[in-house]
Amino acid sequence: MKRSKRYLECLKLVDKNKLYSLKEAITVLKKMPKTKFDETVEMSCKLNVDPRKSEQMVRGSCVFPHGTGKKIRVLVFCKGDKEKEALEAGADYAGLEEYIKKIQEGWLEFDYCVATPDCMPQVGKLGRILGPRGLMPSSKTGTVTQNIAFAVKQAKQGKVDFKMDKFGCVHVGIGKISFDEDKLYENAKAFLEALLASKPAEVKGNLIKSCYMSKTMSPALKIDWQNEVGKAS
Repeated sequence: MKRSKRYLECLKLVDKNKLYSLKEAITVLKKMPKTKFDETVEMSCKLNVDPRKSEQMVRGSCVFPHGTGKKIRVLVFCKGDKEKEALEAGADYAGLEEYIKKIQEGWLEFDYCVATPDCMPQVGKLGRILGPRGLMPSSKTGTVTQNIAFAVKQAKQGKVDFKMDKFGCVHVGIGKISFDEDKLYENAKAFLEALLASKPAEVKGNLIKSCYMSKTMSPALKIDWQNEVGKAS
């Protein structure tokens, strides 16, 4: 695979044999040649799970203390007085049947979904559309709730839901490279703590096998996660 000159310059700053602390990794990423856009800083973790076993499924959520740097468009599936509550809390869209129909017709101009429990039988029809995109409301991530205002405010503040893929990996954007180093560090640590807290009881030993940090268009740096948040019991 042919790499760009910029990527090769980035590669010179990476020691593949080193385990980086979060702060070291962020400093290296900050030193790398910039692109024309504000790249996302990403974390990827390979987990010590068997993806074929449903009881070892890992999913959870993290509220980043400094947000993600992205404007989050929130859709709330609700009825009656809850529509007003959702919009007053900052939701971009609120309703039920009209939005179910729009989504079935291909509309997907939102980043986060919340639903009240009474709407889930109808929202369930959208599982094949929303599920693969990580947008399906779930009680496990607090997105199926009567407390619509709280859920919307969390989403707007930088709450991100994560879910293990079929390879046993979790990938999350923790902010933009333009963020201050301290903000990126605090977001990264919040993610690792949330991920470890989502460990299923059936998983023995450490939940995380390996952890990497990168920018959208950069090589990845291997993270010494155990010295950041300790070993999972």
